Formats: sequence, structure tokens, C-alpha cells
Amino acid sequence: MTHSFTWPALAFAALALAGCAAPDAGKSGPMSMMGAGMGGGMMKGRMAVASLTPTQGNNVRGLVMFHEMDGHLMVHARISGLKPNAEHGFHVHETGSCASADGTSAGGHFNPDGKPHGPPTAAHHAGDLPALKADANGVADQKFMLAGPTVTAGPASVVGRAVVVHALPDDYTTQPTGNSGARIACGVIAGH
Repeated sequence: MTHSFTWPALAFAALALAGCAAPDAGKSGPMSMMGAGMGGGMMKGRMAVASLTPTQGNNVRGLVMFHEMDGHLMVHARISGLKPNAEHGFHVHETGSCASADGTSAGGHFNPDGKPHGPPTAAHHAGDLPALKADANGVADQKFMLAGPTVTAGPASVVGRAVVVHALPDDYTTQPTGNSGARIACGVIAGH
């Protein structure tokens, strides 16, 4: 027997696992999405999630979980519909809006410190994330740690901003975008 799930239903299920589903769900104590798959063991701390939906003409979908721990921001992205065996630019953008058909309503990269665009190993925007690397099935399942951005309220918070997946790899040199092409998926980051 096969089951068919919509991405909103999967996002709701992920939030339910995280203890963040709805105020009346009666859940407490967030579970980390950093463990096996998107529903691992218990972790304490602040969390946020973005459910990515495709921009017009694309099929990219997924979830991006953010978990603040020990002064760092842990990120777990599981995204499908990508070009197989390819790299894709991946950024947090300034504006928490995915209302436009092409994702441009998300604005430019999140850059509260006024730094140049760059790779994670050099000076970079707070929103410059490591590239997504899709497997042969067009799926990226990556975990990484960021220093600087938070999910705690304040100027460095990613909550209320947008996560964007781009069609091309980020060259990490072209200012201010990395020349990573069209926006193929977008999701607003919500705190939980």
C-alpha cells in the first residue's frame, strides 16, 4: 500500500514531532530534527523551521530546521526536486516573504553585519549558507553548524526571514549574490 503525503502535511508532521504543531496540540519539549532523518532525539533550546515550496515552474520542496545549541545554530536541510548530482546556492534572505512567483519578494541575502558575500570559511553574509549538494535522485540531506545567526529575537535572528534555494552553484565571489541564478524554492522561517 502506498501513501501519498502533501508537503504541508509533512511540514505539520515535522512540527508535531518537534512539539511545535499548534498551540492546542498539548505538546511540550521540542525534539531535534538533527537526529536520524528529520525526527531524532530530545534536545532543549530554541528552534525554527521553514517549509520550502517551489517557485513558479519548479518542483523543489523540503524542510529546513534550525536549532540553537551551545552558542551555534545547527541547521538540517532535507530538500527534494533538485537537479541530480548538482550544487545549488542556498541562502537566508532578508525578507520573510515568498509571495512572488519567482521568490524575489524574499529580498537580498540576510546581512545584519554589512559583510561581503563569501564562503563559510571567510567573511560572509549571515545568510550565506553552505551549498546544497544533490544526490543522484535530486535530494539534498545536509546538516551543518553556523556561528553568528540565531533563532533568538534580535538583529542576528533568522526567524521571520526566508530560506531560498537557487538553480545554480554559488561562486562565493560575485557580489552581493554569488551568481547562483534563479530562486527555485522559498520558505519563511517560523520560530517554535
